[in-house]
Amino acid sequence: MASPSSEPHSAAPASAAPAAASAPAALIGRRLLALFYDLWPVVALWMLASAIFTFAYTASGHDSHENIAPFSALQWLLWLVCWLIGAAYSVLSWRRGGQTLGMRPWRLQVIAEGGGAPGWRALLTRYAVGTVSLLLAGLGFWWAWLDRDRLTWHDRASRTRMVRLPKRPK
Repeated sequence: MASPSSEPHSAAPASAAPAAASAPAALIGRRLLALFYDLWPVVALWMLASAIFTFAYTASGHDSHENIAPFSALQWLLWLVCWLIGAAYSVLSWRRGGQTLGMRPWRLQVIAEGGGAPGWRALLTRYAVGTVSLLLAGLGFWWAWLDRDRLTWHDRASRTRMVRLPKRPK
């Protein structure tokens, strides 16, 4: 848990901002590994949402062996709910301390362009553009290999950075 800072809206300690701003950019491999780690808690939340939808569908009079019709309004609503669950998991984690569960073992942190804690708008933009990037076979992630600053599309669009934190002293 992040320690309190002098600013009430800041998610990271004030002393961490300058250190994080000078930290090296996160490499694409670490980013993808963190994303893979984050897949598991998000999938668990998606399964919970799907179970609630299935229960409600059955309770509304449909046969228990009947699936929600593909591409129906209910199916699109379920996809939207799953996307919003992923957004809530990511954005709330980034806002709370700059890290999701998957970013912690790889010592990655999301910071604002200037080194402080990113705002809500920047984090929501980051998630939305990251989604588009993934839908395009990860093109926005692979872009970091070509970018002079190793930034992805969602880094640039949201004016945030993902940095690698130094190892903690033992």
